[in-house]
This record gives sequence, C-alpha cells and structure tokens, in this order.
Amino acid sequence: MAFLILSIAIQAGLVIHAIKTGRNFIWIWVIVLLPYAGPLAYIAVEILPDLFRSRTVQRTTRGFKKAMDPEADLRRYEGEARLAGNVASRQRYAEELSKHGRHDEAIAQYREALTGLYEHDANLMLGLAQAQFAKGDATAARTTLDDLIRLNPDFRSPQGHLLYARALEAEGNYQKALEEYAALAPSYPGAEAAVRYAQLLKSQGRREDAQKVARELLEQARIAPQHYRKAQKSWLDAAQRLV
Repeated sequence: MAFLILSIAIQAGLVIHAIKTGRNFIWIWVIVLLPYAGPLAYIAVEILPDLFRSRTVQRTTRGFKKAMDPEADLRRYEGEARLAGNVASRQRYAEELSKHGRHDEAIAQYREALTGLYEHDANLMLGLAQAQFAKGDATAARTTLDDLIRLNPDFRSPQGHLLYARALEAEGNYQKALEEYAALAPSYPGAEAAVRYAQLLKSQGRREDAQKVARELLEQARIAPQHYRKAQKSWLDAAQRLV
C-alpha cells in the first residue's frame, strides 16, 4: 500500500511538472497510463537533460573534477602552448601556472609571449604584473604597470588600477597608494578597492576617514542587488569591522 501511494504521488508530481513547464501533452498520458515505465521515461528524457544543463550542476561537476585532478587544466594548457606556441595559448598557460603558485614559470611564459607584434600588449603586460605581484615582487609589478601605462595610454582596467595601488602600498609609498585608492574606489566594480582604501587610511592613523569610506560603502551595499551583496560578502564584512 505504501509503495502504491508513493507511486501515485510521483505520477502526480510529474504530471504537475509537465503542465507547469509546458511539456507535450502526450507526456501526461504516458505518465498516467504507464505507471512505472512512463515516469522513468519522462525523467530520463525531460528532467535529467535539463538538470545536467543547469549552471549549478555544471559548476558542481567542474568543481568535483578539479578536486579529483587539480592539475588537469594545467596539463592541457601546457600541451596547447607547446603544440600551438601562439600568444593565446601561452597566456592561458601562464594564467594557470600563476593559479598554481608557479609564478616564476608564469613570468617566463608572459615574457616569451611579449615579443613581436605583442611586445607591448596591454593584457599580457597586466598578466605579467599580476604574476610578479603574486610572487611577492611589488616593485617589479609596479614597474611593469608603469610601462603598461606609458605604452598603452588608452588602456583601462579596474583590476590593473587596483594592482597598481596595492603595489605602491606594498612598496611603502602610502601617500601615492592612498591617492590611487581614492581615485579608484568610487568606480571599482566591487567592494575590494574601497575596503583596501579604508584599511590603509586606518593604518595611517586616519580612523575617521576610514570609517567614513566604510560607512559609505555599506550604505551603497544596502540598496544594491542581493547577488552583489552575496558576491562581496567577505569584503562587506571587512568594511563592517572598520565602522
């Protein structure tokens, strides 16, 4: 009896699903008239494909694959760089190397790519600076960014601008770093720049200014979409600790 009730409940649920999602009306008859085969066929043909196409499942699958074999992408990009040897493949390989903490190798790949027509490519130079900073060489990163700005005066990158401010801060050039943070924070697509600005203000003894920047950021976040607050939660929590 319990199995029969469960079977009927499953059929009813699938019929409701078919109606709500606008499936072919024939599926309703299949589900009702074939109590076992019908629901199984509907699930296999209509539900499972949609489930595996969903972004959440795809992200979960990618995350599982990466956990099982964290260097799979690294090996693939290395093979592509060796076979193709073009700028795009070297750039992907360099980015992946940096993700794995192999910054010296990433820097070498960027330098190999920065030749010929791509000698002054802004995106490659930015990638090089990011690898240099991640390695712990703030001066090299700032120098690369200075060259990038000089050679590509029209290039705009919020990430590059933030990196420049962070490199200045890491070098101990706090006044210049504060100027860069102040210029960037209002337009940066996220909370990180404003929080780093407030944190540096506080470390320089300007507590009231730091609290003002943090409060303004939190006030803007309150009226921002929920997805923004969720994505920026760690930075907004850091801002809350500053007020």
